Amino acid sequence: MRFSKRFTLLASSALIAGGIGFFSFKTDDRFFEIARNLDIYATLFKELNLYYVDEVNPNRMVKTSIDAMLKALDPYTNFFAEDEIEDYMTMTTGRYNGIGALIGQRLGKSIVLMVYEGTPAEKSGLQIGDEVVKIDGVSLKSLKDADPGKLLKGQNNTAVKLTVQRFGQKDPVELSVLRDVVKMTNVPYYGMVSEDVGYIDLKDFTATASREVRSAFQELKGKGMKKLILDVRENPGGLLNMAIDISNIFIPKDSEVVTTKGKVTEWNKTYTALNPSLDLEIPIVVLTNNHSASAAEIVSGVIQDYDRGVLIGQRTYGKGLVQTTRELSFNTKLKITTAKYYIPSGRCIQAIDYSHRNPDGSVGKIPDSLKTAFKTKAGRVVYDGGGVLPDVVVEAQTPTPIALSLNNKGLLFDYAVKYRHEHASIKPAREFHLTDTEYQDFTKWVADKDYDYTTQVEKDLGTLEASAKKEKYFDQIQDQLKSLKTKMSHSKDADLNTFKTEIKTLLEQEIAGHYYLQKGLKEASFATDPEMKAALNLFKDMNRYASILKSK
Repeated sequence: MRFSKRFTLLASSALIAGGIGFFSFKTDDRFFEIARNLDIYATLFKELNLYYVDEVNPNRMVKTSIDAMLKALDPYTNFFAEDEIEDYMTMTTGRYNGIGALIGQRLGKSIVLMVYEGTPAEKSGLQIGDEVVKIDGVSLKSLKDADPGKLLKGQNNTAVKLTVQRFGQKDPVELSVLRDVVKMTNVPYYGMVSEDVGYIDLKDFTATASREVRSAFQELKGKGMKKLILDVRENPGGLLNMAIDISNIFIPKDSEVVTTKGKVTEWNKTYTALNPSLDLEIPIVVLTNNHSASAAEIVSGVIQDYDRGVLIGQRTYGKGLVQTTRELSFNTKLKITTAKYYIPSGRCIQAIDYSHRNPDGSVGKIPDSLKTAFKTKAGRVVYDGGGVLPDVVVEAQTPTPIALSLNNKGLLFDYAVKYRHEHASIKPAREFHLTDTEYQDFTKWVADKDYDYTTQVEKDLGTLEASAKKEKYFDQIQDQLKSLKTKMSHSKDADLNTFKTEIKTLLEQEIAGHYYLQKGLKEASFATDPEMKAALNLFKDMNRYASILKSK
């Protein structure tokens, strides 16, 4: 396709800036509009730079304008500036050079929220709950908007000196940590949850996800696993090829896994299982929730479409979009949505329609009237346009207001730090339980702490009062409202007792995590996890398991 000489330079600039192949456009009018608007943008930027009252930061301003432009598309089309490439590589590979600790901000303090197993942070003795006061002798309070996570990263085999304030110790603790390659594992936990049921917790889909799942699967088989629970709850997805390889573990070679279809038809492709499966017979339960997205939904959907296992939990997120990374100039990148994916039944599970925005810019979900029925291999009816609906739906647990407040205020965390200081060791996470006396100690400790909450009943009474005043009924019912408010007004002491089971369970899990890290958090949750209990109950009734997978 030829253009006039007048627009050649501008059009070439557009190609570099946007990473867009002009071959996909059919008319010179579109080239003209792109070139015209880029010319306007360049002229505007020049005028701002020359005449704006304050100095203009070109990098920050262009990044802001690019982000605003991409925001009009979908949340997954993102621009990565040169100084963000390290974060991008960490996101895709799960690797970075650092110490292996999660640092978070609480009340202006940099607190260690998690130490990852086998990392330099753990080996150095850094503990959950430590407040990082200085890094290499520089006080964090003296650094405006400092990000401790970035300050802790650096070249391999270089030492970083940490000054931390530890609970129960008057003087700061000095630690020297030798940086190394930190690999954030895709499978933070796997193990046997009963005599013959294995469990794999799959939390991400970076470049080593398939290898980790395969290794865990084979090790569990060696320990006598006859049934598998694959947990993809809270899994945001990741690399498409990892979803294909993990699906391949359970389905025959050459089986279709996923098809991608987009505007650039040359990129449309059907992906199949390339290798022999590891196991075609083992009964599988996949645990899902509404934060299981993208690659996690591909694996879940493939298991369901081939009737290879039973899905238990809540409907998945509904992200059926594929992103491709395009290299831009000056070592920047564009992660761009290029296609939708379709799982073996033919359905696309994308739930939100970003292409048809409302007048106010908001987006809505695809209505039920536009959803289409498809069938699994056995003839079971499934639908597109709304994530993957589990075969066995378990209602999501909603935390009580007091439990939510205690957690959000960090009081469960703070008490776990205190408990860890006062108890050198505890039983294994699966066996650990607080005694009633210990729970009473917690209620006494939290009595003078700053936390509050509003119950749903109190919110509803407030709405009722506002409506009564608006509609002139308040004088008639104010005595009854006052009486109801008095009766329903929450008492922290009463709620700590009423919701003791829930709060005690959350506290036990938090404490177990401080002793046994991520594995402790997971194992402490098994006894009360509703989806886990539903899976184990289903495996005790294999006739029901088989009937779920048959066509109705």
